[in-house]
Amino acid sequence: MFPYVFYVIASYFVGSIPVGVMLAKIKGVDPRKGGSKNIGATNVMRTAGRIFGILTLIGDMLKGFVPTLLAILYGVPASITAAIGIAAFLGHLFPVYLRFKGGKGVATASGVYLAMNPWAILISFIVFLLMVFKWRYVSLGSITGASLTPFLMYFLNASPEYILSSVFIGLLIIAKHRENIGRLIKGKENRLNLSSK
Repeated sequence: MFPYVFYVIASYFVGSIPVGVMLAKIKGVDPRKGGSKNIGATNVMRTAGRIFGILTLIGDMLKGFVPTLLAILYGVPASITAAIGIAAFLGHLFPVYLRFKGGKGVATASGVYLAMNPWAILISFIVFLLMVFKWRYVSLGSITGASLTPFLMYFLNASPEYILSSVFIGLLIIAKHRENIGRLIKGKENRLNLSSK
């Protein structure tokens, strides 16, 4: 049992790595002080440029994907694998390296889901892209994807542990977007500028 506890804790520390903050420093900016002040890919794109935003997206996804995939490949029980994925996700939300002030977790959650059930996240990602390209609201696409993924996990016969973890993660993603939801309702949410430098 101890090795599993170690794996879960290690996954949290991997998830805590502030990829966006580290990459933006190369450009001499701090995403926590500009735009939405979020450390995720969208705000890094706003503050440091498109390339750094894309790299942040990839890095944040890997934080969830690698620990979860390794657990699956090494035959770790589904309940522990789900805990490892959740730990990586919580690491991004509450990173120890940034005094527990992190991002909204969408990319890291996507990495977790990619390892657990690639088809579920592929469908969810397509829906996300369609909504973002139609309305230019990343937050709307993220909220929709977070809400849709547990149902996709269920209909694609994912293990009960994975389904429950996606419900937990989805609820936290929606909770982290509560301010965005308020702005969407008021019509004041920032749209994605696809022509960012």
